[in-house]
Amino acid sequence: MEKIKKILAPTDFSELSQVGVRYALNLAKSTGAEVTVYHVIIPGDLMQSNKEVKEEFPGFVPHPLRNPLETYQRVLARFLKDHFSDHIRQVSVREKVQVGVPHKSIVELAETDGSDLIVISTHGRTGFSHMLVGSVTERVVREAPCPVLSIHPQAKEKASEGFVGMT
Repeated sequence: MEKIKKILAPTDFSELSQVGVRYALNLAKSTGAEVTVYHVIIPGDLMQSNKEVKEEFPGFVPHPLRNPLETYQRVLARFLKDHFSDHIRQVSVREKVQVGVPHKSIVELAETDGSDLIVISTHGRTGFSHMLVGSVTERVVREAPCPVLSIHPQAKEKASEGFVGMT
């Protein structure tokens, strides 16, 4: 098994995606890997960005002259600070925000950055709700140029406890 040097951790800023990011950061701590925390903005979401950002991060006031990409970059920085400040000092973390189709953008970034692993949360939906909503994680697993570690919602407790390590 090759040494893990670069981990890609996509996030949509949800509580569920925090589990995947935390897992990636804990894994990076134990392996010395670098983590890229990545948010993909769906083009249609750009129109609603200010409203949603205000709801998700009360007190955050987007600059009226700043473009939405800059706003989301600031939101990502705040997301990391608010939820992972304990890890940020211990791990090399890069932040990246782009506009695109989530599964395609994740796969493309993993390929261009030479990621050794993608750590991504999954909603764990099955059946009809899975067919309706679709699964970014499932598409990433099928198309990724590297292994994908899919973190299920029940992994929340384990991610909070810290990563035990790989031997």
